Amino acid sequence: MVELLAPAGTPEALDAAVAEGADAVYLGLKSFNARLRSSNFTWKEADIASRQLRKRGKKLYVTVNTVCEEGETEDLYKVLYFLDAIGVDGVILQDFAVLRMVQEFFPRLKLHGSTQMNIASARGVNYLSRSGVRRVVLARELSLEEIRSIKERTSSEIEVFVHGALCVSESGLCLFSSFLGGKSANRGMCAQACRRLYTVADEEGGGRSGYFFSPNDYELIEKVPALIDCGVDAFKIEGRMKSAEYVGAVTAAYRRVIDSCMDSRPEGRRDALESARRALAGDFGRAKTSFWYDFSPAPSPDGAGAALGTEAVAQGTLNPDQAGGTGIYLGKLAKTRADGFGAFSGRGYEAAEGDSIRLHKKDDTLRRSHKIKTVETDRKGLRWVDIPEGFSPGDEVYLIQTKSAQRYPRIIPQGAHGSKPGKPPAEFPALDLTVPDRAELAPFPKGVYMLVSTPRDMAAVQGEGPVRVILEVNSESRAHLLAGAPLPFPKKQVFLWLEPFCPQSGEPALGALVDKLLAEGFTNWVANNPAHLSLLRGKGAFVIAGPYLYAFNRWAASWLENQDVRAFIPPLENSRRNLEATFDRNVRPRALVPLFAYPPLFRMRFRLPESYDFTHFSDKKDMVFKTLVTPDGSFVLPEEPFSAVDAAEALTTAGFSRFLFDFSKIAIKKKQVKQILGAFRKGEVLPGTRRFNWSGPR
Repeated sequence: MVELLAPAGTPEALDAAVAEGADAVYLGLKSFNARLRSSNFTWKEADIASRQLRKRGKKLYVTVNTVCEEGETEDLYKVLYFLDAIGVDGVILQDFAVLRMVQEFFPRLKLHGSTQMNIASARGVNYLSRSGVRRVVLARELSLEEIRSIKERTSSEIEVFVHGALCVSESGLCLFSSFLGGKSANRGMCAQACRRLYTVADEEGGGRSGYFFSPNDYELIEKVPALIDCGVDAFKIEGRMKSAEYVGAVTAAYRRVIDSCMDSRPEGRRDALESARRALAGDFGRAKTSFWYDFSPAPSPDGAGAALGTEAVAQGTLNPDQAGGTGIYLGKLAKTRADGFGAFSGRGYEAAEGDSIRLHKKDDTLRRSHKIKTVETDRKGLRWVDIPEGFSPGDEVYLIQTKSAQRYPRIIPQGAHGSKPGKPPAEFPALDLTVPDRAELAPFPKGVYMLVSTPRDMAAVQGEGPVRVILEVNSESRAHLLAGAPLPFPKKQVFLWLEPFCPQSGEPALGALVDKLLAEGFTNWVANNPAHLSLLRGKGAFVIAGPYLYAFNRWAASWLENQDVRAFIPPLENSRRNLEATFDRNVRPRALVPLFAYPPLFRMRFRLPESYDFTHFSDKKDMVFKTLVTPDGSFVLPEEPFSAVDAAEALTTAGFSRFLFDFSKIAIKKKQVKQILGAFRKGEVLPGTRRFNWSGPR
């Protein structure tokens, strides 16, 4: 029978998950997990939980599902040593550094690939399996048809999300929060840019506001039998930021329906589903969506235009009128008092002590969850509740949880003692990347590299003399390449860039295209997904690991070089400090350093609906962004690009000699390219740009 896996952001949520029938629980420690804003668990609590769950025949998985910088790798090593010592049932990972360290030092640990690894094809699953990953949590942007196809083509365990909050961006590919203020989603600090209120200006100077990128919540309770039939090994509930009451209610609902699948009586299965629906109706979440589940991908034979016909998915997922937070709307604050109390209309429900509410500033500048401690009623019958600072009349109030009378048996008993972290038996080992020789890097010369989206754009940058041009493989360029049409550059001077999202429905066509182009002499490639490494390995290609393979540290880079990767494009959200810490001087010739880009902040598999008839929008700080809708999906880009072109001289002195200018997904203007390259050559700051996470003076 399929495993039911529930979240635990707190010990109380752990209690609820187990009591309501979860087969396994996943939780995070205080570091290296994608939900750093939840309470999480101490090392002692994790040790006790592991032993207590084992006694009950349950499993414990621990999330180590963020990327880590080079200076954090020793701490990562200690975490893995501890998890190995207490014998957890699985480690959920995103960073290839975890994979590399486990291979080297902790072979007993069982590895699960996080959804943050963006695995959406059987080829990606099988490639990780050969490196020791036992289970893969698939990307959420997949249909039942694609999930079934993946399962038919792998012997690995497959886990899918069935309930909870969604990201609008493709799994593991969101850069928005990081771009806004350095709070990287890939490092567990997501500021939920998709849940924010944005404004679209009209030609008359007015405009409309909406939560344009805030998706509905995922719910597949009705799809459980079909997912079981197609062989899914584990169902995962999202919610490490949610209360114990939420975890208990959702776990119980899915437990009921899973168990009913063994009932031979149709009425028994029907009653279980109806009961589960009623239980989930009060989960205090957003409106629900089945997301990609029912979509039937029908790409053309050459794999182009993969997003055509997907507006219906977007329409069923996005609701600009839906507030960014969760909960049941209770009304607006009518009055506030200086002593920290507020009164609001109850909309048929009178908030009580122990209830949890969420307050939203009317201009969306502040949101805060709060558990009510005191309720007072004045002489006029007006009810006052304590509220956090910063809110005033007109701000909205949502009910996110009622006080629960349910008390679950403790998994971590009071006064129980767990293991101290302990010290690894050996010092943290040094690791050196392979120093390249000149012959190995012959296809990868020193100089300026330019990434563009179309053959037309290749011609636009030709006059600036890049040593290599990188062409994005998309609908337009794919058609050009399949037709055998000439390019403005010789094949040896061209790298082909594979886009990071690689779904099962498009993978066969992509594989055929890669083989065809390799045979025609296109031997230089940029891979951005483990499936790409599988497509290219052993075929004589010179492979650069693109920025979406997230080589944030030398352990991740070491794993990638063991996959025949010859060079690296560091992640776009990297810092100069971490770049220099990752690559020692003698291996810096292997790094292609991004100095300019309009980084895609959201990457969406679907085409935005026709009602999204705008190109530009702004946030509450008047930062402007733009949308791009293509046959291959939709993107959100910043109006002001990232630039560190003025750092070129210092980087060259430090031993870096290859620099990337990313002009993809924009309409290239020769004048703009000339201006950017001019600032690069003069070492000048480029006006109208942003620093992203790049450190150092402007």
